[in-house]
Amino acid sequence: MLRLRPYQNSDAKNVTNWIQNEKSFYQWSAGRLGAYPMAPENLNAYYDSLKEREPFQAMTAFDETGPAGHLLIRVLDEEKTALRFGFIIVDSAKRGKGYGKEMLRLALRAVSAMRTVQKVTLGVFENNPFAYHCYRTVGFCEADPPKTEWYHLMGEDWKCIDLEYNITNLSDENFVQNCL
Repeated sequence: MLRLRPYQNSDAKNVTNWIQNEKSFYQWSAGRLGAYPMAPENLNAYYDSLKEREPFQAMTAFDETGPAGHLLIRVLDEEKTALRFGFIIVDSAKRGKGYGKEMLRLALRAVSAMRTVQKVTLGVFENNPFAYHCYRTVGFCEADPPKTEWYHLMGEDWKCIDLEYNITNLSDENFVQNCL
């Protein structure tokens, strides 16, 4: 069973160790965190610099054995009607066990308590089908109208698909139906 707590600087070592290779690093970071490999102190420095620019909350998912996942929640507008999930990652040793879906559901449940939030967005690279499937299974849908961005990473152009989850008037019953 997973639970969420606010990110702590000591989590950076775990998060950076979950990144298996350069491609997964860029699929996770979209190039926003510098070059691969990434040192834990670089993740903490990024979050420290982000505090000065925008409201956000980094979260760590954990189970009985310790940290199991991580994600960032950014506020996109002053009215706090739209949030964006990013830097979503699960411990590489725990992938394929439903931890990503469970972590996202916990985060959606937490942000749905903020009465002003109407939707949550995230981006996923087309070359990351496992993440895309995870997000779709949880209930994220492609943005309407469709929104895509292109990133030049590792000498290639990568298509990033914008997904969104509408949580307006989300009840527990609807939450369960939307997330199955």
